[in-house]
Amino acid sequence: EGAKDVAVFWKDEVTSKIRFLHGQEEIFDDFPQWQKSFYINYAQQGAAFISIAANDPELMKDVNPERMVRAQRASSTALKEYRERLMSNQNPWCVVSVPTEAWAQKVFPGETKEDAMEKLWEAILSSVRVDQDDPVQAWEDHKNNLQRTMDFLNSHNFKSLHFKNSLGTDLSIGLPEDHLWIGGPDYTADGIEFIANMPTEEVFTMPHRTKVNGKVVSSMPLNYNGNLITNFSLTFKDGRIIECTAEEGLEQLKGLINTDEGSHYLGEVALVPYDSPISNSGILFYNTLFDENAACHLAIGKAYPVNLKNGDKLSEEELLVAGANDSLIHEDFMIGTPDLSITGITQDEREVPIFVKGNFAF
Repeated sequence: EGAKDVAVFWKDEVTSKIRFLHGQEEIFDDFPQWQKSFYINYAQQGAAFISIAANDPELMKDVNPERMVRAQRASSTALKEYRERLMSNQNPWCVVSVPTEAWAQKVFPGETKEDAMEKLWEAILSSVRVDQDDPVQAWEDHKNNLQRTMDFLNSHNFKSLHFKNSLGTDLSIGLPEDHLWIGGPDYTADGIEFIANMPTEEVFTMPHRTKVNGKVVSSMPLNYNGNLITNFSLTFKDGRIIECTAEEGLEQLKGLINTDEGSHYLGEVALVPYDSPISNSGILFYNTLFDENAACHLAIGKAYPVNLKNGDKLSEEELLVAGANDSLIHEDFMIGTPDLSITGITQDEREVPIFVKGNFAF
């Protein structure tokens, strides 16, 4: 039996750019009530949400980043209930993407529009295993492989993780006592299985909000609100970002970090081996949905409650006490490299290799 209704909410990034360039100043601190009602009312009815993102990676580079930060803050504040429902698996949801000409030509700059579009379609379909003889079985096998990885990580109940590579990353990430590694399929309270991101190659958990120290250096550009942020670094002390640098997009990066208090902290740590399908394709997608599944990554902002035992049943205050970060945003950025090492520190201070030379050591 199919859905009883399909409600389409269409957003056009070109008209969004025109609005950012020419709109009156006060509109960027407001979010329309009818849009808020659309999302929250459907969520409360138990709707499943499919987000189909198709962006031009550099469309917004001429837009005042301060306006975009304000609009993002207004949107995130208005839709807080909706986002919390999705992040705690109260509703099934999925994020996918399809090519646009501008995006395709950014990824394949030497090709005609037609050839670039065809190549990007092929790359996307390959990333979600549609090109295999039996895609459904391929996904079942993939889910089983992710489960084996999660079982290993959860069985060790690591106290902290230490990341190091030649780019300059030297970062210690403490983990909450009751953290959980998850990945692949998620489940609603009613037992409905869904995969939130397609493609997905990651297993992930939450860092402890105040136990991140050191420096991390990005390994790929971050496409944030239609702007590219490149070759950037973040320095942490007791969980908080105390310094940031960027070769390009520094103001956008600062705007991201200054969204609210929680955006000065991390909400996710995710592991993806360098020897994995999207990474091995050699394609830089300039799109976080794909690039985050080609490399280990972290996320600035809100943590997923489901990364704590019984986290979906805890109040905001209880989550904070347990070490979970809260924020209006959740923004992934990539840090994985071929020489990345990750060492897990157990509760009794033993060191266990997790990554050696960019790949799982077990």
